[in-house]
Amino acid sequence: MRANKGDHLLVHGRIVGQHDRVAEVVEVLGTDGNPPFRVRFEDGHETVMSPGPDTVVQHHVRENRVQ
Repeated sequence: MRANKGDHLLVHGRIVGQHDRVAEVVEVLGTDGNPPFRVRFEDGHETVMSPGPDTVVQHHVRENRVQ
């Protein structure tokens, strides 16, 4: 799993009734975009995590503006 700063991690709930959670990657601590990642969840909580198979990377789309 590879991610960049600004990407979102969608962590699926593992049990019935548990909601999915979204975290923004604020720092990549591994090499070449690999885990672990320092992430910030929607409620402001920050942690270091190595995502499991229940997590999907949503890559941040960067706009190229020509002026």
